Amino acid sequence: MDQLVLTLVILLAAVLAEPLGARLGLAPSILMTVFGCLLALIPAVPSLHIPPELILPLVLPPLLYAAARRTSWRQFAENWQIIALRAVGLVIVTAIAVAAVFHAWNPASALAAGLVLGALVAPPDPVAATSMAGRLGLPRRLIVTLGGEGLFNDVTAIVIYTVGIQAVVTGLFSPWHALGDFAIAAVVGVAVGLLLGWLGSLLTKHLDTATGQVAASLLLPFAAYGIAEHWEGSAVLAVLVCALYLTDAVTEIGDRDYRLVADSFWDITEMLITGFAFALIGLELRVVIDTTGHNWPGLAGVTAAVIVVVVGLRLAWLMVTWAISSKLPNTDEPFTWREVVVTWWAGMRGVATVALALAVPFTLDTGADFPARSEILFIAFAVVLFTLLVQGPTLPLVVRLTGVHADTRQERVVEQALWTRVVNAELAELKAIAARDNLPEDVYEDLKAVLRRLSAKADPEAADADAKAALDKERKLASQMRAVRAAVTEAGRREAQAARREPGMPPDVVDRVTRRLDLGPTH
Repeated sequence: MDQLVLTLVILLAAVLAEPLGARLGLAPSILMTVFGCLLALIPAVPSLHIPPELILPLVLPPLLYAAARRTSWRQFAENWQIIALRAVGLVIVTAIAVAAVFHAWNPASALAAGLVLGALVAPPDPVAATSMAGRLGLPRRLIVTLGGEGLFNDVTAIVIYTVGIQAVVTGLFSPWHALGDFAIAAVVGVAVGLLLGWLGSLLTKHLDTATGQVAASLLLPFAAYGIAEHWEGSAVLAVLVCALYLTDAVTEIGDRDYRLVADSFWDITEMLITGFAFALIGLELRVVIDTTGHNWPGLAGVTAAVIVVVVGLRLAWLMVTWAISSKLPNTDEPFTWREVVVTWWAGMRGVATVALALAVPFTLDTGADFPARSEILFIAFAVVLFTLLVQGPTLPLVVRLTGVHADTRQERVVEQALWTRVVNAELAELKAIAARDNLPEDVYEDLKAVLRRLSAKADPEAADADAKAALDKERKLASQMRAVRAAVTEAGRREAQAARREPGMPPDVVDRVTRRLDLGPTH
């Protein structure tokens, strides 16, 4: 099996992991990690040779962009206190605590080497956490804070990681220099993200097709990441800011075709890249074992200690910040202790941890080996596997035991109220057009009835009694009409496909006709 075949096998497994995960009640990311581990244990399966410095630039931009599309500036603004406490405070405290434990176990290594390990294992993965949270029906505010924490904690972790690497490689470390690097990286990242987001919104306005608009949305995250990294800014923050800016801007300028194409495209992209990334985590098991050699049993003690620190410190931090956040302004719905427990157990590590671990240099500026590199890789990989393969599968059990779930009734009330606003806005616009264009009364009444029926189809529970009755009658007729139309359209489609095999018939002409048949009479 060569690397191309292995890549195709992994991508196919990513597609199959979606329905299998839904049936088993597990996140596809967990299934793909297990699949990667199993592949790593098969001698005939080759290793995927991807340069470590390319893993983050290839994987993170599309994943971060896809995740950011599901949120907005407003959601972050409403929860910024909690997100900041976790994405900055918890990551820094965890990195320092892990560094202390690692240095106590190996006093001969530089303290900065322990800080590198701490930066690797400190940030939970946004994809693993939010994919599980969405499937478990957790409260929306819980999903928002988990996603916000996962999206922004990589910024803090990568800065700490970079400072630690520089300190080990050069032997120089300055806390003030590190703080300055953090500030500069944040400012540059935000500036690049805003600039690319603004340029992207202008480009989207001037592109005529949904295909071009979606293609631009694919390229922009990579551009933001690359430019910010070149200017020594936070590449992760640049992608996030660019994605949030562009998402809000495109909401106003994007049309129906763009939304339909973009949603499908990014769902497919996220599914394939997420599956590939987590399978890659499992595949690196062979690299970690080869790097560590026969010394890995001697690392069991310090590995267990690091896992206890990472998991236990998260619980302690969340409990303390829960007590603080409940007293902060603008927190009308503070978390309960049950939600704190779920949030604690949802702190799974993932792609960023493994990618940064593999990117740790082999040597120092002096030519000597990077201190404890194999130990850092082994411990980081063990933390990822514990959080993904122990915390991940047991998270549904924790959710059931704590009884945490979304208030679906309240969401339905909000949704129905929104539909009422939408229908009222449509009726008001119709009335204004009828008055302006002098529409005949019967045409106006027919259009008004059509609008009410369409709204009833979209949300039957929000419709009034007359609209529901009309909808029931229309559904019976529509069901019969759909069956007839489907049979008639299929006959036309068969005729078009038969013509495709005839001599002299241009295939592109047949494809255009078939596409119109597939899209229906509105196109």
